[in-house]
Amino acid sequence: MPGRVVLAANSSWNIVNFRTGLVRALQADGYEPVVVAPGDSAADERLAKLGVERIEVKLQRSGLNPLADFGLSREYHRILSRLRPVAYLGFTIKPNIYGSLASGRLGIPAIANISGLGTAFIKRGPLLLLVTSLYRLALRRAGMVFFHNAADRAEFIDRRIVRPEQAGLLPGSGVDLDRFTPTALPPGPVTFLLIGRLLGDKGVREFAAAARLVRHQRPDVRCQLLGPIDEGNRTAISRDELDQWVSEGIVDYLGTADDVRPTIERATAVVLPSYREGMSRALLEAAAMARPLIATNVPGCREVVEEGINGFRCNERDPGSLAQAMSRLADLTDSERAAMGAASRRLVEDRFGETVVIDAYRAALGKLVASRS
Repeated sequence: MPGRVVLAANSSWNIVNFRTGLVRALQADGYEPVVVAPGDSAADERLAKLGVERIEVKLQRSGLNPLADFGLSREYHRILSRLRPVAYLGFTIKPNIYGSLASGRLGIPAIANISGLGTAFIKRGPLLLLVTSLYRLALRRAGMVFFHNAADRAEFIDRRIVRPEQAGLLPGSGVDLDRFTPTALPPGPVTFLLIGRLLGDKGVREFAAAARLVRHQRPDVRCQLLGPIDEGNRTAISRDELDQWVSEGIVDYLGTADDVRPTIERATAVVLPSYREGMSRALLEAAAMARPLIATNVPGCREVVEEGINGFRCNERDPGSLAQAMSRLADLTDSERAAMGAASRRLVEDRFGETVVIDAYRAALGKLVASRS
């Protein structure tokens, strides 16, 4: 008989924004999903409409202090001891590490989702050794560890963080193809949109530098940023930096949005010059809405961009390469850009639909629960 399944992330917004389809599938299979995460009123309201309980846990999304964060593991232990779920599903770094540690101690089957490797793996500094050790300790008992791209999976196996038989591969978190539907490209000037947290690791500074280069040659082109300022992050763009770009007329800052679809609809193309992704949700959603894409040739981005077919790739940390790609797309005719957008939609339909991800979770969860019984 199915029972409770805990879904843990660094925010309740993460669950309702990326995992609503999974929650509904679990409910349809007879499970009782329970979300363990810091909350916010809007996300909690959506969870309530789904009939899902949320349990508060306090965590700092950025920064890594094992002494402080092991207190978080004790909090997960307390919650899981009370709930006694049939499985624990972790999303985002700290729930994957500290929640998996707690579930392992309690003998609760765990499925971790590595949606990206984060700054420690990008910068390759002293922090990497600590993060690697924590992941290795936390995931050794996990029944399944899902990765969003083959490069991340290979890195965890090579570093002996996970065993090959533990490591599954998903097409990102998938995209709801019924919610993100194709729309016609807008008339007017070419508009490039970057969606994401305003972080250096997302290539936001390269985007601003490329925008300066492109607009010098083509002042009619518009460059937009949509996403939150996250000054607690080690690679955050400061408010002063952003204000300077806006005052120069380099970019337009659109703030944040609970629903990105109207903003994508008003854009000609979506750009992501990230240093590394798990599998970019912004690119997948834009592709589902039939938008041409420009992204760096790095894991988690290149899988969604077929060079010259549905967009262009650029070099990592290279504003000139990015500007060249943006200029190439701006120089296309309307019909050529529309053909690229149509190719984007076909790509996500063929490889990145949400149902693939949900089916993989159903299979892994069913196997773990059956083996435990």
